[in-house]
Amino acid sequence: MLKKLLLSLFLLFALVGGFLFYEVYSFMFTPPSEDSSSIYFEVKPGPFYKITNSLKEQGLISNRRYFTALAKVQNQITKVKTGEYELRKNMLPAEVLSTLVSGKMVQHEFTVQEGLNIYEIADLLEEKNLVNKDEFLRLAKSRAFVKELLGEDLPSLEGYLFPDTYRVTKYEGARNIIKTMVAHFHEVYKDVLKGRSLKGFTRHEAVILASMIEKETGASFERPVISSVFHNRLRKRMRLQSDPTILYGIMEEDGVWKKNIRKKDIQRKTAYNTYRVNGLPKGPIANPGRGSLLAVLEPENTEFLYFVSRNDGTHYFSKTYKEHQKAVRDYQLNRKARQGKSWRDLKQ
Repeated sequence: MLKKLLLSLFLLFALVGGFLFYEVYSFMFTPPSEDSSSIYFEVKPGPFYKITNSLKEQGLISNRRYFTALAKVQNQITKVKTGEYELRKNMLPAEVLSTLVSGKMVQHEFTVQEGLNIYEIADLLEEKNLVNKDEFLRLAKSRAFVKELLGEDLPSLEGYLFPDTYRVTKYEGARNIIKTMVAHFHEVYKDVLKGRSLKGFTRHEAVILASMIEKETGASFERPVISSVFHNRLRKRMRLQSDPTILYGIMEEDGVWKKNIRKKDIQRKTAYNTYRVNGLPKGPIANPGRGSLLAVLEPENTEFLYFVSRNDGTHYFSKTYKEHQKAVRDYQLNRKARQGKSWRDLKQ
């Protein structure tokens, strides 16, 4: 009788053990799904059981307890890093755990086009859920942070967030993204400056002028000519009369971007309106690219003092005010000259 009982218990334990072994083996070496599609899985600060719950809910593991046991055996529960990870539904548990411990987070790409200002960049990054817009602008206008990055006491980082394509994690944060963009500016500026004269400008003045050139034309081949006009006017102590500076000044004071300029806007005095202030505006009005920075240091050798849009992304340049007035009549006041044309049609 006793032998039969012991035999029964042995068989029961063997059966249970075999079942557990099979379950654990299946868990370890059978993916929860044959689906190879990817999921962006986010590990948030908190206890490990919340991570396992979320993994199970999203079909990335088949058993929460076994996954926890695996993490304990490998002594990796405390090594899982907060972040966003790309996981496949057909990954084995050990692969999932290894990814969460690796710290290799998903990289998000964003492109800052030449000529965007800090407000537009803040909007762009917030739309991609990479920063909080208000936090980004607060940092971009923090004099202490600006001085830390530029070594100058300036009101903002406008002009120094270099336009390019960047790859960052969701957890990068506004501060690190800004640092990366400013560091890239320093690299490009140093390269642009090699063997070239600042033409009597300080670095900040060169960035201001480059931002104006950037906003005045989308045609890369025109930048040195646009630059020559501004250089010529500065030498003659003429006001620069750049329309984009009007719009930026209004935005800084009113918090509203205007699309069209009216006579009262031209007459309105702001620290940026170059129709009303002498010399350069208070600061940059956008973030210029390499081409515009280079154009400041290498302007075309011309006698031009004026330019007017030809409605196709390019400009007509004039040496005299009389010639300029005629160009305004031909290209701006003549409706036929404007019909069916757009700067978007520009071919470079």
